[in-house]
Amino acid sequence: MALIILDRDGVINYDSAQYVKSPAEWQPIPGSLEAMARLYQAGHRLIIATNQAGLAHGLFDIGTLIQIHAKLEQQLATLGGRVDAIFFCPHGPWENCNCRKPRPGMYLEIAQRLAMRLEGVACVGDSVRDLQAARAAGGKPVLVLTGNGPETLEAAEEIKDVAIYSDLSHFAASFFDL
Repeated sequence: MALIILDRDGVINYDSAQYVKSPAEWQPIPGSLEAMARLYQAGHRLIIATNQAGLAHGLFDIGTLIQIHAKLEQQLATLGGRVDAIFFCPHGPWENCNCRKPRPGMYLEIAQRLAMRLEGVACVGDSVRDLQAARAAGGKPVLVLTGNGPETLEAAEEIKDVAIYSDLSHFAASFFDL
């Protein structure tokens, strides 16, 4: 059973420059939940690691974030999938915490809680900070071209030796291709 770590906004659901602030604003990218369900059904453990600076900005509270994640989990469950855990950083970029990507703190906490190393663990993201955090924690950075993915392609040094997929569906399909 392999572990896969997924970013949320821009990978699983549509991202917003104004933040996803409510369950109504949370909308999955077509095929992302189906991809997650397929990976789960094949025996993979799925964990979400997401920056949520909207909390620090006061745009929503923890209760609303829990409702957003409940919507994600409910929709995923109807497809036969589930996530093992959702880790989030509630801090803004000005707070200089270790858990906010591009720093590796969230990934290192996942590794510690699971009592494992992240070497070889696919860490799927759409932004440079996702790739940097995965690399710093010893994970295997994977880029999807949804969300901020097209802009991230321009960061030539950051995408060196990174697997690139058009979206989460194509990433999941790579596990089943022979």
